[in-house]
Amino acid sequence: MIAFWIILTGSLVAITCGLLGCFLILRKMSMVGDAISHAVLPGIVIAFLLSGSRDTLPMILGAGATGLLTTFLTEYFHRRAGLQTDAAIGVVFTFLFAVGIILISAFAGQVDIDQDCVLYGEIAYVPIDLWVTANGTIMGPRPVYILSVVLILVVAFICVGYKELKLTSFDPAFASVLGISTALWHYLLTAAVSITTVSSFESVGAILVIAFLIGPPATAYLLTHNLKRMLAITAALGVFIAFAGYWMAYWLNASIAGCMAVVTGLCFLGVFSMQRIRSSRIQPPIADPAAG
Repeated sequence: MIAFWIILTGSLVAITCGLLGCFLILRKMSMVGDAISHAVLPGIVIAFLLSGSRDTLPMILGAGATGLLTTFLTEYFHRRAGLQTDAAIGVVFTFLFAVGIILISAFAGQVDIDQDCVLYGEIAYVPIDLWVTANGTIMGPRPVYILSVVLILVVAFICVGYKELKLTSFDPAFASVLGISTALWHYLLTAAVSITTVSSFESVGAILVIAFLIGPPATAYLLTHNLKRMLAITAALGVFIAFAGYWMAYWLNASIAGCMAVVTGLCFLGVFSMQRIRSSRIQPPIADPAAG
């Protein structure tokens, strides 16, 4: 049963992050996911200081607000200061991440929060993080319920805004002509990424969240150029990675999150290698100019 809960948790995070990661890759915003996953730290700390609780709702609200701030500042510096997007991302996320570290250091002696509980999750602890009702009934691991709700919200968001997300990802200019606000959907996507990252931090940790945001969508992108198929392949890959990563960790007696991230990379390398071999086989032979 322990293996089931761990694999289920990994699958939920992989599917949720992967679905959003598809749109990040299409928008050439892959590193925005990495930036947001670090930049939300001050939002988490401030939410804790204001609420005095590490409950999921205030954490998500704080992270969502900081994620939107990260996107706004990145776009502002890119357009107003003429910085390249990657440079703007680097400046903004390192600044906000450092602010979060300072807040934690300054209030570490007064509040029950530290870098470990914010930045590093351990998926192996999911089976013992139980949801116990007021009458003592054990409902199962708490993260599974939280991540299930987040997955449902993300799927609903993609279903409702599929046309807008698709148009603003592939052709923002055409979307603007149709009256679709590219900025609005940009910020909505960023907010969804922020909510997903912070809801997954405590369960799997920042490294695995980043791996799931980029790895499965990038692998699916090599296999198809159809968006719906890309989303479906990404979800299937997420489940496979969670399953294979757990059993690799069991076999090696190693970190579960680390093994899942390694399997993510191996899947990408495998697909990339097959694509290269296939393309080399179908290339026509180069004619010899000296012949004939």
